[in-house]
Amino acid sequence: MHVRPRGLVDTGAILAYLNRKDPWHKRCVEGFLSLHLPLATSTAVLAEVFHLLDRSLEPPAVWALFRSGAFTVRPIGDADLPDVEALMLRYRDRPMDFADAATLVHLARREGLSTVFTVDHDDFETYRIEGKKAFRIVPPRGPG
Repeated sequence: MHVRPRGLVDTGAILAYLNRKDPWHKRCVEGFLSLHLPLATSTAVLAEVFHLLDRSLEPPAVWALFRSGAFTVRPIGDADLPDVEALMLRYRDRPMDFADAATLVHLARREGLSTVFTVDHDDFETYRIEGKKAFRIVPPRGPG
C-alpha cells in the first residue's frame, strides 16, 4: 500500500538525527517527533547519506531508519531531469546541489509538499516551490 508522503527529508537532517555528537542532533530528534510521516527523499539523497557517513555511524543504522517506513524514496527519472536542471540554473548563484536541493525542490513541486526536515536553513529559506511558496523548515533554526 502506497502512503502519500507528508514532507521531505534531506541528507543533513538524516545524519544529524542519527549522530548523537552532531550539534543539530537534539533539535532533529525533537523535530522528527513533530512531523507527520512518511517523508519523501530521493535516491540522490540516500547515496549522499551513505557517502558522508563518518566513523561514528554505521550503515545498518541508516538502513534501519529507511526500513522503518519513516522515509520513502521517490523516483527521479529521465522525464524529471529538465526540471532539475532548470532549478540548478535558477539558483546557480547559491549554488544548488543536485541531491539535497535540486531533487528535493523538484519533488516538493511534483508531489505537492512544502515541509522539509533539514538543517540547511540558508538554502531552504531561499528556495521556493513554483517560484513563490516558501518551505516550512523543521527543525527551526536555533542556537549553536
